[in-house]
Amino acid sequence: QVQLVESGGGSVQTGGSLKLSCSVSGDADNEYCLGWFRQAPGREREGVASLSSGGGDTYYRNLAKGRFTISHDGAKRMLFLQMNGLTPEDTALYYCAAGGSPAATLRLSKFGYWGQGTQVTVSS
Repeated sequence: QVQLVESGGGSVQTGGSLKLSCSVSGDADNEYCLGWFRQAPGREREGVASLSSGGGDTYYRNLAKGRFTISHDGAKRMLFLQMNGLTPEDTALYYCAAGGSPAATLRLSKFGYWGQGTQVTVSS
């Protein structure tokens, strides 16, 4: 079992920045990859960025490349997502997730543990 709790969401204007945090507890040993996903109203959940189980590799969806950075605290007990250059299209509920894959991946089927989400709202 893995428990995930997100924080750091909020409201910003276009071009602003936010840093999301995710507290990871439970049996979150090195077998789990970690990821950030988001879901906007009326849209499917989509992957944003992920971290390999070893913590050394990352994978980004195109929408995040060059704007978002995924990182951890060294022990994978805290996961972060630094988001810069935010636009209204980034408005969504952002989720932290843990999955039983050694590689960094954004395949939803690989992730079995989810947090409750933190809301990000970007106004124009």
